[in-house]
Amino acid sequence: MRAMARWAHSDLRRHRGEALFIVLATVGIVASLLLAMAFFVYATNPWQRTFAQTRGAHVWLHTDASSEPRALSGLDGVESVAGPYPTRSATLALHGARASVELRGTSSRQPSVGRPLLTSGHWLRAADPDGVVLESSLAGALLAEPGDTVRLSGTDRALTVVGIADSAEPQYDPGQQPGLVWLPPSALGTPDGRVVGLRLADPEDTAYVVQRAVTGLGADAVTKVSTWKEARDRAQGDNRLLGQILGLFGLGALLAAGLAAHGAIVTRVRGHLRNISVLKAIGFTPGQVVRVFLLQHVAYALLGAVAAAVLVPALGGRIPGRLGEAVDVWRGLPGHTTALLVVPAGTVLFIAATTGLAAWRAGRVPPVPVPRPAAAPGGRLSAAARAALGRRVPPALVLGWHQAFARRSRSLATVARLTLPLLLMVVAMSAWATLDGLHSGSGRTGPVAALTVRVGDGPDDAATRALLEDNPRIAAAVPGVETTALVPGQTGTISLRGFGTRGNPYPYAVVEGRPAHGPDEAVAGQGLLDLLQVRVGDWVRVTVGDRPQVLHIVGRTVEPGNGGHVITTSLDTLKENDSRLRADVHLLRLRPGEDPRTVAAELSSAAHGRLDVYTVANPAEGLSPLRGVVVGLLAVLAFIGLVELLTTIGGMMREGERDLLALKAIGLSPRQITAITVTATASTVLAAVLAGLVLGLPLARRLIDAQGAASGMGAGLAQHPPAGLLLSFGAAAVLGAAVLAALPAHRATRRRPADASNAVA
Repeated sequence: MRAMARWAHSDLRRHRGEALFIVLATVGIVASLLLAMAFFVYATNPWQRTFAQTRGAHVWLHTDASSEPRALSGLDGVESVAGPYPTRSATLALHGARASVELRGTSSRQPSVGRPLLTSGHWLRAADPDGVVLESSLAGALLAEPGDTVRLSGTDRALTVVGIADSAEPQYDPGQQPGLVWLPPSALGTPDGRVVGLRLADPEDTAYVVQRAVTGLGADAVTKVSTWKEARDRAQGDNRLLGQILGLFGLGALLAAGLAAHGAIVTRVRGHLRNISVLKAIGFTPGQVVRVFLLQHVAYALLGAVAAAVLVPALGGRIPGRLGEAVDVWRGLPGHTTALLVVPAGTVLFIAATTGLAAWRAGRVPPVPVPRPAAAPGGRLSAAARAALGRRVPPALVLGWHQAFARRSRSLATVARLTLPLLLMVVAMSAWATLDGLHSGSGRTGPVAALTVRVGDGPDDAATRALLEDNPRIAAAVPGVETTALVPGQTGTISLRGFGTRGNPYPYAVVEGRPAHGPDEAVAGQGLLDLLQVRVGDWVRVTVGDRPQVLHIVGRTVEPGNGGHVITTSLDTLKENDSRLRADVHLLRLRPGEDPRTVAAELSSAAHGRLDVYTVANPAEGLSPLRGVVVGLLAVLAFIGLVELLTTIGGMMREGERDLLALKAIGLSPRQITAITVTATASTVLAAVLAGLVLGLPLARRLIDAQGAASGMGAGLAQHPPAGLLLSFGAAAVLGAAVLAALPAHRATRRRPADASNAVA
């Protein structure tokens, strides 16, 4: 055992750089896996924890004010009921900000189902008739704290914020989901609807119970349905996507690191044939030889895994943005300690498994090395190589290319190990390019409108149009209407929108099919197509109140909001089917160079605060942390690729040691001999770069589009990096490999050639 330790120590002193890179690559791999787990936990556990603590309702039914939903407590599968509560839609104003809200009349006694979880302040009290409790996401949007005074737009009514509470219901989303405000029924005024929550004995029966409940109340009485699955998906949102991306790249990096470690130990075995023979000659058994190589690499992996397990919990919370928040949440959960043990241990075991075969090969080396007959570098020259030499192609190029690819199985294995990290880097760059397209709106998925103006209780439609047309900063104002609709089967609600007219249609970014121009034509998001199990070209029937809308889906758009459960047609089509509808929203396209926030402030001031003006959320805003993730992944993959490249260079140097005398004997200068190794290395990396591009670009498109379809946004998101960037990436990889190989190759020409017995058989 002592002799094994001394040999391993001596080998480490001779190859410190290679050992350091293996350790650093393992640190990056384990850290990325731990951060991926933290994102998964952050994406699911906070909502699950809130739902459990509040005894959240699995179904929330919004009805008109005349309905009587108390009978729903007798439905099969309903365990308990929250409410019914009287509700009223309103607009809340604070600190110059405005938000659409749902006022919910609630008693001073918190309910047993759907009980809000107070985070600051206190619950409603009889002594505070004008006190309100705000849902936490709404309070964050308004920058509200207990003690602030909020006002209901259009009235002189002032309400005092007495508490902030978390809820498992869908969070506030400007223009999509109103914020939730609890207040005493006496402060509500005249209600315009009711809401009731149903907690089920079996959450998987949600669709069945919703259908029974809507049937019992009447479809015309139900205005909106929301389920626990929808709330969970909204809460998870982009964080789950980030976690999945981190997990995917972490596993890919783990595989690449395992293959790099496997290649390193294979190359080391080939380069230490004489040492292995000496070890066996002095009494080392094959099992001892296997163990000394395997344990050495396992020690490197173990050191890197332990370092990552210490650094991520200690420093991860300091990372800015949601990544740091995710680590903080993860550290407070019970499974945190288990993950810190399982993930590093699994990584070490995986690397050990990939290096086991190579270590086994070391045990099979005979005690007496068998010399190999002299041959050209890499083996006998092929007919093509001989023909190239005959045509006066520089010998360094011909011999370098021959040395790189003469032994096909070994060359293919080396190229494959180099290709994997390069392929993942191409996928990461494609993710970055997709984010750039989403942010800039230059692709098919960017936001078309910059601002949304909601009329509400503001000026009439004619006055609103005049106000918008008179503003020189606005290029176009498209009127429209947004409402909720029941899907066939009445098991959920979707967003139904009508924008533009047939003469002046709204410029949708259609990624499949064509835009909606004719009567009853519409475009839809991927989430709606999946929900209704239809395709582009099918007809669908949705219900708005008691009025059906039969629409022909002629195209698919990328819809980041509402899980893609959106169907859009023209305002003319909706008015033809329901004459009561009027334009209550305008989408504004600004002139180039105009700042949306400045225009929003001008419009709000000109309308004396009677218009609700919002900036249109960019679908890529929630994915902004992915940029930092991509940078980190590129760094990790670069480390892994560098380790494999150094291993490849070392292997080529050992392969070429026995050929130095022969190359000098045929008249090659030291510079030409150096060029052979440089050419061989550059040729190998060039083959890996080409393979990475050919395989990585279509793989990136499929992965990004598949994730977009799974999230409800739909396929069509993926964008390839610019050709110039890909060319620079490939050139940097090849030139970098050539530079790294040049110095050791030059030094090798000045050393005494190794004995042929140390060559590979």
